[in-house]
Amino acid sequence: MNWKLINIFCVLTLGTTTGVYAQKKNKPAPPVELNASGHLVYAPDEQGNRIPDFSYCGYMASEQSIPDVPVRIVVPVIKGDATVPVQAALDYVATLPADKQGIRGAVLLQKGRYEIAGSLHMRASGVVLRGSGAEEQGTTLVGTGPDRQTLIRIFGRPDRSTNTPVKITDAYVPVNARTIHVAAAQGFKVGDKVLVHRPSTKEWIEALGMDHMGGGITTLGWKPGERDIDWDRTIIAVDGNAITLDVPLTTALDTAYGGGTLATYSWPGRIEQTGIENLRCQSTYDVNNPKDEAHRWMAITLENICDAWVRQVTFEHFAGSAVLALETSKRITVEDCKSLLPVSEIGGQRRYSFWTMGQQTLFQRNYAEYGYHDFAVGFCAAGPNAFVQCESHLPNNFSGAIDSWASGVLFDVVNVDGNALRFGNRGQDGQGAGWSAANSVFWQCSAARVDCYRPPTANNWAFATWAQFAGDGYWGDSNEHIPPRSLYYAQLADRLGKDVKQQAQLMPVESEASSSPGVEQAVALTRAAVKPLPQLTDWIDDASNRNPVTTKATGVKTINDIGYTKPAVPALAAPMHVGNGWLLRGNAVLTGEHFEVPWWRGDVRPDGIKEAKPDVTRFVPGRIGTGLTDDLQEVAQWMRDKHIVSLEHNYGLWYERRRDDHERIRRMNGEVWPPFYELPFARSGQGTAWDGLSQYDLTKYNAWYWMRLKQFANLADQQGLVLVHQDYFQHNIIEAGAHYADFPWRSANNINHTGFPEPPPYAGDKRIFMAEQFYDVTNPVRRKLHQAYIRKCMDNFAGNTGVIHFIGAEFTGPLAFVQFWIDTILAWEKETGKKVTIGLSTTKDVQDAILADPVRSKLITVIDIRQWHYQPDGSAYAPLGGQNLAPRQHARLLKPKKSTFEQVYRAVSEYRNKYPEKAVVYAGSAYDEFAWAAFMAGGSLAGIPAIADKGFLEAAAAMHPVAGTQGQWRLTNGKAYIVYSNASGPIQLDLSKTTGTCSIHWIDPKDGRLLKTEEQAGGRDLTLQNPGAGPVVVWVSNK
Repeated sequence: MNWKLINIFCVLTLGTTTGVYAQKKNKPAPPVELNASGHLVYAPDEQGNRIPDFSYCGYMASEQSIPDVPVRIVVPVIKGDATVPVQAALDYVATLPADKQGIRGAVLLQKGRYEIAGSLHMRASGVVLRGSGAEEQGTTLVGTGPDRQTLIRIFGRPDRSTNTPVKITDAYVPVNARTIHVAAAQGFKVGDKVLVHRPSTKEWIEALGMDHMGGGITTLGWKPGERDIDWDRTIIAVDGNAITLDVPLTTALDTAYGGGTLATYSWPGRIEQTGIENLRCQSTYDVNNPKDEAHRWMAITLENICDAWVRQVTFEHFAGSAVLALETSKRITVEDCKSLLPVSEIGGQRRYSFWTMGQQTLFQRNYAEYGYHDFAVGFCAAGPNAFVQCESHLPNNFSGAIDSWASGVLFDVVNVDGNALRFGNRGQDGQGAGWSAANSVFWQCSAARVDCYRPPTANNWAFATWAQFAGDGYWGDSNEHIPPRSLYYAQLADRLGKDVKQQAQLMPVESEASSSPGVEQAVALTRAAVKPLPQLTDWIDDASNRNPVTTKATGVKTINDIGYTKPAVPALAAPMHVGNGWLLRGNAVLTGEHFEVPWWRGDVRPDGIKEAKPDVTRFVPGRIGTGLTDDLQEVAQWMRDKHIVSLEHNYGLWYERRRDDHERIRRMNGEVWPPFYELPFARSGQGTAWDGLSQYDLTKYNAWYWMRLKQFANLADQQGLVLVHQDYFQHNIIEAGAHYADFPWRSANNINHTGFPEPPPYAGDKRIFMAEQFYDVTNPVRRKLHQAYIRKCMDNFAGNTGVIHFIGAEFTGPLAFVQFWIDTILAWEKETGKKVTIGLSTTKDVQDAILADPVRSKLITVIDIRQWHYQPDGSAYAPLGGQNLAPRQHARLLKPKKSTFEQVYRAVSEYRNKYPEKAVVYAGSAYDEFAWAAFMAGGSLAGIPAIADKGFLEAAAAMHPVAGTQGQWRLTNGKAYIVYSNASGPIQLDLSKTTGTCSIHWIDPKDGRLLKTEEQAGGRDLTLQNPGAGPVVVWVSNK
């Protein structure tokens, strides 16, 4: 391809169009145009708002070229998993000194295939990962295996701290302003990093009409404080109380809507001067399933980073994004990249090929095919952000602003082949995205449709677009070509005061579009028409010639020369087992709070994340943290910090957040909302389930779901925690009809012919009663599916000691199904020779029947008291199993009274005495309030506080409950005691079997603090006096 042909079109259009503008003097000046000298001229509105200057986007605000970083280490091609050596090389370069620009050096990968079974982490400034070519014969990083983890994460630390904000005093700061005023500027100086904060007030939300989006329901309506904007800027001048910022603002600050504030910040953990270049990223996948999702979702993510780049990288087969710049990313350039042949379901959070949530990000000369939102700007992206000369081929959805109020977005010479470009009001779509774009521009774009709507309080503009049109935004020169060809580069040229043609590298247009060509021109154009027009994909491929990336590494050592160590295998805690009727790790009783994972609701926006609790199988593509895809190490540490010993897990009520509305309707598309509560079964890639994605295959399992549970079980065994695995979740088959709508076992949602009636028999067109059918294992199809699923539950945790299996969360089902469950596990144990820890968590009648069964009772290790309890009058609240009612439905009918300390003690001690070889856990009425009652009765996993003296739980392991006096409860082994007393009277102990000195430890039962320690002579009866007035625990040990 001859890319050096003169761009005749641009020259001719510049002259003719300028002349046309000159003849239309009576019309209002357009928002922007080229003047006679070739510079841009803007026409602000009456408040001073104008089209933003987008030219500040990109690496170093596009004021410097991406550097050619010297190679510091080479990683040779190796057979098998290359994660460790490549990571070791990145970590090695991270230790090298940085130059004046902050560059340390590049890791060079040779030509060939590097399999990455894990994830590569770039956590230091100045480090570059470079391949030896993005072509098929170059360097290919292949993400292998069924894990969804991101192939390459570039991320600093989220340790930004913001100082006290100062009120901005301007009554109105227009769009594109860089100067603001504060009451007192003494605390600010040139060079300060600052945040300009714009609050989302009730008045502004109402002005936009975003408080209510239809149906008379405001759940998805915007709430004050949920759509705040924070611009990350640098102060370049201070003049009195006037402060000038380096980059203009993209939404106006108006005191009528809360104005704004300015605050300095520090961010020591943010990294910079980091890049990935000149290679190919690829994901393996199931070639027999074109919608397979058991593989890599994200190729590259960037967060807590400034001044970085991704260039000349080709991506293949990823389910999520080629590049995602998260909200903590700034001044990023992604150029000359291609996203090819994505593999996933067609729906929400999939195939967002090039996606930014940050600010000052530049995506230029990028190509994507068969995506969803190929070029996307996310939630409240502060801007400016720009997409320049990009092409989306046959996408499944639009490109543009996809979430709430991204301001200062430019789509410049962007072509969407077969779908739309959109700035508009999405309403409830996108989880209540509402107005998605403000003060944003389409410039010389083409698409099947272009939507350009104007939100209240802001503007959107479209110039020289070719499409079907919709919207009340500004439209200029539709179905025309106008100068300049690129608004971005015209703005950059004006700002830098120099020619930026070499920097722009726009693909040349090799002919003109005259409607009246001369004969010679017509002949020349006719001859040229024989050849296909140049394609952007070819221009991108040619980037290696225009901007060659050096692979010179003469004299550079390899990672093998330097050497590296493989990660150590973590040590295990003592195994969990039952001893003396206690659940133990090693020689200590397991105690602590228990935590149930969330299984519905959620929002991945900042305010939703603030309220989130940890989970194990919640998934948000490319985003890690509480409320997103949890870091399991952090979850385990959080449990330890909070003195939580057990995590109770069941699968999600439904996969995605649209169903949180509790509608039973079939969704019209797969536009699913995150966060996703993953389910045990894999999608088939066939048909359409009620949520718009493909149907499930109940004979195949969700690899990521089970892998995450296994990883957490391993962590539990390393850190002395417990995973309580609820094999089933009854909530799907009882109560609200919506619980059943997306249930994988529902006949409409799977390919396995489960035989449940369709349409579902919703009682009163609202409720569902499917428990009896679900628990009926006489149906041969369902029986086989149940057996396989139960065996999968056992298989997944084989080798883990810290996992307890319960039949299911909220289980009130019949005895027959529990017998079937146990029989399936017994058969599995016999076939495999492996043992698992099984807990019995059912209604009391079913529990007692199983424990009386001489065969099945042998499988039971843990008795869980949960679905029944003793009431204050001593009567049992004990609903019967198999009555097709949920726990809370039983409670509404029987109106139970809350249990008491004495009755909790009674419930535990009865089972502890009757089945001394089994551990007893109390999770029934008031379990958290009366944890000491359960513990003193010999109950395990009791939520008592952490005891300051570590020997306490080891001492308890050798004890058993004995009768005490009124108001006192005791554990003893005959020589040592633990006594809980809620009375002020004396505590009398028989220490006749002890010798020497006994240590007396007084413990506060509220927080586990050691109140007092004393010593007394043993070998006698001892009377102790409570040192305080309230409840107390005394531990007497014999030295």
